[in-house]
This record gives sequence, structure tokens and C-alpha cells, in this order.
Amino acid sequence: MIRPSVLLFALLMSAPALYRYVLDQVDITQVLIRFLIAVPVAALLLAALRFVTAGYGRREEEEPGTPVTPTPMEAHEAEKPA
Repeated sequence: MIRPSVLLFALLMSAPALYRYVLDQVDITQVLIRFLIAVPVAALLLAALRFVTAGYGRREEEEPGTPVTPTPMEAHEAEKPA
């Protein structure tokens, strides 16, 4: 089944042809052909976008950090500038 976002994007891509139809510059068959061509193009573009953005926002199980044992600092180490 075709997603509604694909149809909306295809309608957006074929909007100039629809506008030219409203102005009576092109025939309705040309508008429909342009829309039918725009549907698979829109599906491919949106599928590529979904593929690229699929991993964003997902949180994998975070690996535990390295445990650190605090040690007291000696007085002469504190006076040395780094």
C-alpha cells in the first residue's frame, strides 16, 4: 500500500502541471501522467530519507563505563601545575 506521505509528496512535485491545467495550458492527461511518474519517484526519495534517518533517536543499550577507583591525592601533587 502506498503511504499518504508519498501521495502528498507526489502531488507537490506535480503541482506545477496542475497549476498549468487550471490556467488551461495543458491537458488533463498530461497532468495525470506527470502525477503517475511522480508517485514512484516520491516513493524512492522518501524511502531513501527513511533509510538515512532510521538510526537517529534510537538508543542502543549503553555499555557500562570503566569503573574508576578514587585515590587520595597527595599534597605535593596538588601543588604541581599541570
